Amino acid sequence: MNSFSAGDSVRIGIVGLGRLGRRHADNLATRISGASLVAACSPVADELRSARDALGVERLYDSYAALLADPQVDAVFLVTPTSLHPAQIIDALRAGKHVFCEKPLSLDLDACATVIEEARRHPQLKTLIGFVRRFDASYRDAFDKVRSGRIGRPFMVRSQTCDKNDPDGFFVRFAPTSGGIFLDCSVHDIDLARWLLGNPKPHRVFATGTIALHPGLAESQDVDNGVAVCEFEGGKLAVFYASRTMAHGHDTTTEVIGTSGALHIGRNPRANRVEIADAHGMSNECTLTFYERFADAFVSEAQAFVDAVRGDEALPLSLHDALEATRIGIAMRESLISGQPVMFDAVRETA
Repeated sequence: MNSFSAGDSVRIGIVGLGRLGRRHADNLATRISGASLVAACSPVADELRSARDALGVERLYDSYAALLADPQVDAVFLVTPTSLHPAQIIDALRAGKHVFCEKPLSLDLDACATVIEEARRHPQLKTLIGFVRRFDASYRDAFDKVRSGRIGRPFMVRSQTCDKNDPDGFFVRFAPTSGGIFLDCSVHDIDLARWLLGNPKPHRVFATGTIALHPGLAESQDVDNGVAVCEFEGGKLAVFYASRTMAHGHDTTTEVIGTSGALHIGRNPRANRVEIADAHGMSNECTLTFYERFADAFVSEAQAFVDAVRGDEALPLSLHDALEATRIGIAMRESLISGQPVMFDAVRETA
């Protein structure tokens, strides 16, 4: 039952203040209606000081358990390593807190199922996994057009997540715990494909890849460029491309093909509407990182979570959606490593 009156703010504690966590904290402190950032948790003292000094957060914790014990916190924002997500979500629910958690839900299907089962025990609490592209204005418009029949019956999605090359290769160090390029990068595209195609059940996947620039990934059986195909029931298809090595910037592009037409989202990864004409021809600058591309969507996502908590309304996506994206991503990694297609009757369906 909703305990928030019309004038109440949702009091939020953020957990994790790294690169993305700090962005979420800034939004919660300054841009989200009906929310108050009242607490922060991090094992890094400098991050806590920054939250206090820059954002005015007074309740600072180096212990997650201590933050959960704070009666002045209504909800938590988890921007932490994926391996911690399942236990942290469960602990928050048991402490009576609403939960927003960055994607993915987990790298393990059993852990996903355990979270879903715990959430069912707390129907009064909201739990949202951060598939931010569903909250992007362009993707939302594309979804509405597909649903209205603008391109006929959709039967194929082609989608990519391509990051600007980082010569330092931070993701090489991250690779042992990332779940691989498909779970780390393509999980957004997987979720979009299911959403745009009407949530069909997956039938079979095949994945392959190559190491173009970062040989250190071989130790984790990972690649810096990967391609996967997912066949869904009913003849629907999705093709995914993930890359860590783009020269021009971050490049997120999705195409939906239907029986009467097609639509594209983000075909040109332009930073703005400025075009340059010079001796090299016509050009434009590109978005550098995923955050610049989806800055407004991160605000819309947080606002949707807060509104659902305050109004006791249904969330726009479910924990089952998060589980399915993980299940498909795991199958892609298995196929990449084995070199063989993976059938989904061999990937246990949970919850």
